Amino acid sequence: MKNLVVALLPLLLFACGNPKSVSVQSPDGKIKVDFWIDEISDNHYSVNYEGETIVLPSFIGYQLEDGSKIGTNVEIVSFSEMEVNQSWKPVYGELAEVPDVYNQTTIRLKETTEQSREFEIALRVYNEGVAFNTTFLSGENEEQLTIQKELTEFTFNEDYDCWVSDRAQSEYRKVPISSLEEPAERPLVVETGNKYLAVGEAKLIDFSRMKLLAGEKQNSLIAALEDSPEVELPYTTPWRTIMIGNTPGELLENNYFDQNLNDLCAIEDVSWIKPGKVIREVTLTTRGGIACVDFAVENGLQYVEYDAGWYGLEYDDASDATTITVDPKRSPGPLDLQKVIDYGKSKGIGIIVYVNRRALEKQLDEILPLYKSWGIKGVKYGFVQVGSQEWTSWLHEAVKKAADNQLMVDIHDEYRPTGFSRTYPNLMTQEGIRGDEESPSNEHTLITLFTRMLAGAADNTICYYAPRVTEKMGGHVSQLAKGVMMYSPWQFLFWYDRPPNSSDVIGGVPGAKGYIEVTPELEFFKEMPTVWVDTKVLEGKISEYATIARKTGDDWFLGSLTGENSHSLNLDLSFLNAGQNYEATIYSYDPESGSTTKVKIESKEVKADSSLQFEIVANSGLAIHFKRK
Repeated sequence: MKNLVVALLPLLLFACGNPKSVSVQSPDGKIKVDFWIDEISDNHYSVNYEGETIVLPSFIGYQLEDGSKIGTNVEIVSFSEMEVNQSWKPVYGELAEVPDVYNQTTIRLKETTEQSREFEIALRVYNEGVAFNTTFLSGENEEQLTIQKELTEFTFNEDYDCWVSDRAQSEYRKVPISSLEEPAERPLVVETGNKYLAVGEAKLIDFSRMKLLAGEKQNSLIAALEDSPEVELPYTTPWRTIMIGNTPGELLENNYFDQNLNDLCAIEDVSWIKPGKVIREVTLTTRGGIACVDFAVENGLQYVEYDAGWYGLEYDDASDATTITVDPKRSPGPLDLQKVIDYGKSKGIGIIVYVNRRALEKQLDEILPLYKSWGIKGVKYGFVQVGSQEWTSWLHEAVKKAADNQLMVDIHDEYRPTGFSRTYPNLMTQEGIRGDEESPSNEHTLITLFTRMLAGAADNTICYYAPRVTEKMGGHVSQLAKGVMMYSPWQFLFWYDRPPNSSDVIGGVPGAKGYIEVTPELEFFKEMPTVWVDTKVLEGKISEYATIARKTGDDWFLGSLTGENSHSLNLDLSFLNAGQNYEATIYSYDPESGSTTKVKIESKEVKADSSLQFEIVANSGLAIHFKRK
């Protein structure tokens, strides 16, 4: 991946005679961050948006193991300013080119105490929001620090409502800031009247995970670290971030924010990194794998994934991930995995395997080169330990080691991204989401879309024919729409579903009782890619409705969902290329349809100046493929 630099203005250094305050504005002038030293020599910042202070005076700092505090009893020594106007082209993503435009002020501070530590705070302001981090500088007698806790605050005008998830995969609820007695996941979306803020972190690689709690100060959040990290000096912390938007859709369109705060791609040759659609093989057999490969070929998928059980009981420390030893509690087998890998290769289909963290932690350096030699394309890291500095560091090193062996990665369970896939794009996707294996309602998916999805790609484990689709979720059209709306470069489309020609194979993972019927609307999945050159959030209200259009080549795909209420969608098609004709293939819910999936398919000719009207019933959706004629 190469970065396209449009303009990078030179760094300007100012020795300012111990100034008391510094300000920096976004390139468009709408956001202003003020930083100052107060009358008791503590540092503070505030954020102003379009003339309104949206983050009140808030402290930036850390408490060390010895009880001393970074950020108190300080003075400004100097500061430097930088203006950056550039863009970069990702290996894959939701946009063909990502804008990276900001103004930054880096402030050097010195303690006025006997300790006389020096450190820097970088304030970076984009049109999309604010980020800041702290660099602990090395001193004459200090080579490392142990940070007991973080003291950074985010203070608001009122006790606003926010959308809270206690864990990366737990349910969301809408509650006041003051109610956060347990650490809440990030990004944390706060509704401030007519504006939306998302508080989070970026570039978490070898530090402790930050969550958020209600602070002692009224109407405030405070950063809460998972444990007490030890750092070698000099050391720069992860970024603390505040995305700002007038609508939830504006936040979602700007979800490249965290990636912009990460380093450039570190992989020289990225030709082996291939996004695609995936079916999970649920029988753990050779016949099941062959059937999945054949189904993938016929239906435009690129990968088959063998999940837990192929090398033994995943929770048994004795299970050996260098062997093919099927867990008899899941399947009687037989499984000749190499035969499936070779057959898939002959058909242009890659094989992905799941490995539980117990085997990963013991065997990582052994299995990665082994899997490469087998011809495996990627590994799904399962039930990884997250949060602490130790396991955060381990996991990102594990992604790097996978890259060294040209293996792509999907991280499951509690991990949430903070932009590392820009640096190591072999990290294709991750959970950290209450996805379809949890049978979320459309209402909950419409919360997830505007909260969790601000952090980046999410493996939502879409399923299509499993009974839960109609029993608990929004029906089959909703599943089609999710394929577009819930971005993931590796998009699992058939999580609990078996191909028709494997229905007599014994064995199966829990819940995998759906059999694929090859209904006509699967053409939508077949034609749909997993990565895009343009993305537009056409409308959206958290928990209630959303419509997203994404471009690939000359075509556009659209997904729309409703929550507990029906929704009138007046679809302005001005996002289409002007002057071109399109055939719109529309997939909608029809309770009178003779199809078991109740999907109605119709076609219309449209242009950019056309409009379409739909009445989408509650707990349903809409999917459209706009194909240029």
